[in-house]
Order: sequence, then C-alpha cells, then structure tokens
Amino acid sequence: MTMTTTDMTTTGADVRTLPPPGSATPARALGRISVAVYAEDLILRTGVVQQLRLRPEIELIPEEEADSAQVSLVVVDMVNEPAVQLLHRLQRNTATRTGLVVGYFEAGALQTLIEYGVAAVLRRGEADQDRLVHLVTAVAKGEGVLPGDLLGKLIDHVSSLHRSVLDPRGLSLSTLTTREAEMIRLVSEGYGTAEIAQKTSYSERTVKNVLHEVATRLNLRNRAHAVGYAMRHGLI
Repeated sequence: MTMTTTDMTTTGADVRTLPPPGSATPARALGRISVAVYAEDLILRTGVVQQLRLRPEIELIPEEEADSAQVSLVVVDMVNEPAVQLLHRLQRNTATRTGLVVGYFEAGALQTLIEYGVAAVLRRGEADQDRLVHLVTAVAKGEGVLPGDLLGKLIDHVSSLHRSVLDPRGLSLSTLTTREAEMIRLVSEGYGTAEIAQKTSYSERTVKNVLHEVATRLNLRNRAHAVGYAMRHGLI
C-alpha cells in the first residue's frame, strides 16, 4: 500500500463551500472543532468525511489548511510503515492533536502510538457517527480514548516498563525518583532529617542533598513547598 501526504489528506471544495471570488474567508465558527482527515484510500476517506460533515460541531478543513487543524484524524486498515511515517510527520506539528481510526490493531502497535502521541483510538468497525465525534472532541480537549482491551494492554505495558526499566534504577514515570518521592512523603508526615535518614537507611547528609536537589530542580522554595508540589501533582 502506498500512502502519500496528498493521498492521505482530505477535503477541499467537496466538504466545504468556498466563499465567492474576491470575498474574505469567513472566520471559523466559534466552538467548532477543525478537523483534517487523512486516509489511505478514497473509500475510507469518503466514509469518515460523510459521517463528520453532518455534525455542526465539526468543521472539515481544506487540504491547504490541514496543518492548522485542531485534530488530525488518521484512518487506516492497520498501523503499517506508511501510517507510522504519517504519524511521525503529524507529531512534529504542535498545532494539531492526532486520533486514529484503525481496522486491525496488532499488539506491537501500542508502543508506536505512545511514541507518536496518539492518545485516542477507535476501531473502524465501531466508528459510527457518534463515536467519531466523541473521539474528535476528546482529542481536541487533550483527553485519551482507548478500547477496553487496548487500555488493559497499556496498563500492562506501563507495569512492565516499571518492572524492567524504572524500578531497577530507582526511577518512576513522575518527575521524582522513587527515593525522592519517599523522602518527601516522610517530610509531609512531619519527620525531620534524622528520622528520615533512619527510616530510609541513608545518611542525614544524603537526605539533605536529595531534598536540596528536588528543590533546585523543581524551583521550590522550601520543604513545605516541595510537599505541596508533590501532592498537587499526585506524586506522593
């Protein structure tokens, strides 16, 4: 399957009425979500476009404006090399968020979607009008949408990452290492430096250095500020 930028981008006069010659292009309607549809063939593209063009909350934009879309909706049979190349290109465009409608999803494709910032996925067999609009709306808000089985795989993937990569190095997916989070948790419980050293089996000097490093890295004023930061961000 050959997939090019031109082949993958929809729209133009067939999905939006253009203004008369010489007139100004009207401003986009307030509250509508601008969407560029990318598909690997005309049949897939036409089907999705026909579903979305009926909804007043969606604005399908022409090819020449695709890079300014709030949402890039990619429609493919499977996540193959041409699809990956497209996702990579879209990831470099910070003006748009990407959602995926896919026919067949291989287990190994989940890592690819994570790497290229695709947070919303819908299986093509379930892609009716309401689900398409729900996906587009969620993507525009920065929310994630995954089928239940893929969500389970994502949780397993994160757990595996913790076990095999992060835990052996004392790291976590947060901005704090496991050791840093533990020390700040103890600070939040009212323990002083000597008590934290005793509970964590580190020297008092190490405890002071760790807390100082956290405060410096995160631009925190003091231990109370560090505790507040960690609690607000769900790190402890």
